[in-house]
Amino acid sequence: MNSISRAVPEVALQAIRQLITEQGFGPGDALPSQRDLALQLGVSRASLREALSSLSALGVISVQPGKGVFVQAPEPLSNAVGLSWPFAAQAAPVDIFQLRYALEGFAAGLAAVTLTADELDALEDNVEAMRGELRAGDFEAAARLDFEFHQKILLASGNQAMLSILSASAEVFLESQKLPFIRPERAMETWQEHRKILRGLARHASGAAQKAMQEHVRGAALRTGIAFVTPGSS
Repeated sequence: MNSISRAVPEVALQAIRQLITEQGFGPGDALPSQRDLALQLGVSRASLREALSSLSALGVISVQPGKGVFVQAPEPLSNAVGLSWPFAAQAAPVDIFQLRYALEGFAAGLAAVTLTADELDALEDNVEAMRGELRAGDFEAAARLDFEFHQKILLASGNQAMLSILSASAEVFLESQKLPFIRPERAMETWQEHRKILRGLARHASGAAQKAMQEHVRGAALRTGIAFVTPGSS
């Protein structure tokens, strides 16, 4: 039962996409009201809102408060991901993002407790360096700094098993951290999310650090064009 309920937002997301395609909605067209959509799809308003939020982040629809939900011009991000992902035989990008959501979120929570002053300084230097690379438009360098930021947090967590997983699949993880930069206009969001993670770590707030990391991984996936189900969704 839990596995089914957790998948509801993803089912709603796919159903809305199917509705747009089958009923011929085009850019600028208004979808039915949220109340009608929830009834039509047989989902709760909370699940519908989560699905609409993901679709909005993907650029499929635009939610305009007081006006409604409108279709936007589709962006071929999924195709771009498929063409630029060299590890298809090992795992799909969505699988990697889900793994990172679970593993790195937990690691950030641990690191908030165990982080030393030197490790915190190194993370602060990394975040500042990323801002410089993003401003210069060097997204390859920014992606490597992104990878190093996450690696430093895994190291600080003290969990050798998680670090071993990262080390064994370093190229796959790094590639997943390059994907969000296919949308340069949103690249600074990565830096902003890293700053939020850093604030949680600096306060030694385990829950805040874990939540900020999970939000970051989910946001990175959305910038790539991927929406995935997370535990606890309903």
